[in-house]
Amino acid sequence: MEKLLLLPRFPILHPLFPRMQHHYATLLDIPSSLPLPKVIFLDAFGTLFGVRGSVGKIYSEVASKYGVNCAPELLDRYFYLAFKNSAPCVFPGIPTSDIPMCEYQWWRDINRQTFTAIGAIEQFADFELFFKELYWYFTTPAVWEIYPDTIAALTNWQRSNVQLGILSNFDSRLHTVLKVLDLDRYFSTVTISTEVSAAKPNAEIFTAALNKYQCLPESAWHIGDSLEQDYLGASNAGLTAIWLNRR
Repeated sequence: MEKLLLLPRFPILHPLFPRMQHHYATLLDIPSSLPLPKVIFLDAFGTLFGVRGSVGKIYSEVASKYGVNCAPELLDRYFYLAFKNSAPCVFPGIPTSDIPMCEYQWWRDINRQTFTAIGAIEQFADFELFFKELYWYFTTPAVWEIYPDTIAALTNWQRSNVQLGILSNFDSRLHTVLKVLDLDRYFSTVTISTEVSAAKPNAEIFTAALNKYQCLPESAWHIGDSLEQDYLGASNAGLTAIWLNRR
């Protein structure tokens, strides 16, 4: 998502691991001795919440309603392959009002590639109808689960008067997802790649988020589960980067 926006995480033996200053298994593992910044930015998917079960399992369940039966494991594998090989979900120069449709079409292409790869695309009597249901299903709480450490960590930072912002490579559905999961109340801003025409690890998305607080990079943290997008992206942009390695 971020990461429906996902890139495969690097294993713990990645060569950068020994040199990383901040890497933790949960949000609550971040030591209280670390001086709090003015602003903490957090990735969304994979950091605060994840998919209930797996993407492949959800795709399989919805497809079965349309008479198409597919193995969840195959769908999962080819979804992530299609996602990894896709261009970033950003649309420079596109009017704001057109972005939701561009997002929809971007995800539809990935889904079509996924079902084509496993030889199931021709089984749909109406792929467009299926995809419309699937796309909006991901705005419901049935799809998501909040990680056990998320609420406690956000509450602690909020009580410490630290400003919190979302910084994500998700799409505009994230606004709805945060609301239905009751997470929106913790955040004063939400910065999404499609809305600023730049995706992590591009420094421009970090700059856009910082500008909302008139905050210097050295006065902010960014926490996320992607080594490349979150940790390296934030580090290169001058923020204190914290890698959440939930594996």
